[in-house]
Amino acid sequence: MISENRIYQPYYTKSEPIVKYMVSLLKLSGSEKILEPCAGDGVFLDPIIKNFSNVQIDAFELNENSYSNLLVKYSDRENIKVKKTDTLTDAGLQFLCSMGGGYDAVIANPPYGAWRDHGERKKLKKSYNGFYAKESYSLFLYRCTEALNENGRLSFIIPDTYLNLHMHKHIRKYILTHTKIKEMALFPSSYFPGVNFGYANLSIIALEKCSDYKSNLENEFTIIKGFNSVEELGNNNIETLKRIKLKQKDVLQTTDYSFITNGNKSLVDCINSTQLKIGDICDCVTGFYSGNDKEYLKVKNKTIRNSKNYDLVKLDLVEFNCSSNIVNGITNDKEYVPIVKGGNRKYYKPDDWFMLWSEGKVAFYKADKKARYQNSAYYFRKGIGVPMVSSSSITAALIENRLFDQSIVGIFPKDESLLYYLLAFFNSPTANKLIRTINSSTNNSSNYIKKVPFTKPSDKLIQDINKRIEIILNEYKSTGLFSHELEEQNNKDIKKLYGF
Repeated sequence: MISENRIYQPYYTKSEPIVKYMVSLLKLSGSEKILEPCAGDGVFLDPIIKNFSNVQIDAFELNENSYSNLLVKYSDRENIKVKKTDTLTDAGLQFLCSMGGGYDAVIANPPYGAWRDHGERKKLKKSYNGFYAKESYSLFLYRCTEALNENGRLSFIIPDTYLNLHMHKHIRKYILTHTKIKEMALFPSSYFPGVNFGYANLSIIALEKCSDYKSNLENEFTIIKGFNSVEELGNNNIETLKRIKLKQKDVLQTTDYSFITNGNKSLVDCINSTQLKIGDICDCVTGFYSGNDKEYLKVKNKTIRNSKNYDLVKLDLVEFNCSSNIVNGITNDKEYVPIVKGGNRKYYKPDDWFMLWSEGKVAFYKADKKARYQNSAYYFRKGIGVPMVSSSSITAALIENRLFDQSIVGIFPKDESLLYYLLAFFNSPTANKLIRTINSSTNNSSNYIKKVPFTKPSDKLIQDINKRIEIILNEYKSTGLFSHELEEQNNKDIKKLYGF
């Protein structure tokens, strides 16, 4: 049974500086009609009615206990209407939105990651024009912006993941084209007392609904970051704060309409202006999953990291001479194939892990609902493997005619002569800076790898780097070590090519 907290994800805003700042962003005069779409315990309503006792407020709340408490708390106030409802599916609100809105201001700390079953998500995705329905806060942002009157203002506190994650590109495009963003403040989630969000950073966004498309694109807004304490929120006179000014039309021209907030100008210009991307010159795909690795995945020996719960493989049953003709299973007396797994190791990963790959077992993988027999055209080909989850620095290792699992993004150059150059590139600080600017999280999914700018190297540079990589690989395969001097020379050449 799903807990009540998991369903509603009620994170009540107990920080006075946060509440004060968010209310100030609405620039209220007292004549507004206000919506609080997830009212909780009324933390935003109290300071508003303290200053504007007769302002009209609709307070929506889905949680039964919170709803009951709100009814009691505001029982003597006719200007506050409390309604038990789901903001995302409320028919009255939906009708109001279809008529162009009805509120002058909206303020909220919407639920983050509230649990909904797959049927509900499917309905929400259909109702919300294909927006990402698994994460509820973006749907709240969309619905509440729709609910505003022309020139109405919204103030939300939400995770900062909507700024650049691929799954949130639709909400980014919507707010860039249907609103004027006034201000964004970015700060650590630790400023929110007593709550473990599962998000490293939060943001407060203030925007104004506007139907003038051209005016929206010309709108310039400020992103503020570098706060040293929660008390600094709203104090724009602090000199140590970092302010990034952006025009909405410039954000709209970036790949997937991403807000780039953590890179220097040369990095941002490279990402925005370089026409050719890794996705244009490479196929980037995720790999295979058996559905039950504990049974079908074997390990070479027990000294290998994370091998405790896996059985040892019989090496005489391993087919080491792999090629694409065994994509449907081994036809000889062998049973296993080498598989490249995640883990941050540069350049080359030895054959430590092995997957059961008989014809019968591959047929089973194809039919099994838990297995992921995906992108099989790339199995047992030459490519580069980048772990989906990395540490502070990205790493890349050669996939050399082996299987690769779903924890890996497989990068397969359309021109194989670029293989070694790209292996050097994806192990370089330059590539790390680009990826961390495109996506500040440690999740290196194929969608982000595809967006990395590709600056074409000269034939001479490709030849020089290829020679160094050949030496690095040969040393690594024979000794488990590689020349850091050669790596540093590659990094310098790539830095010179890109400018950072």
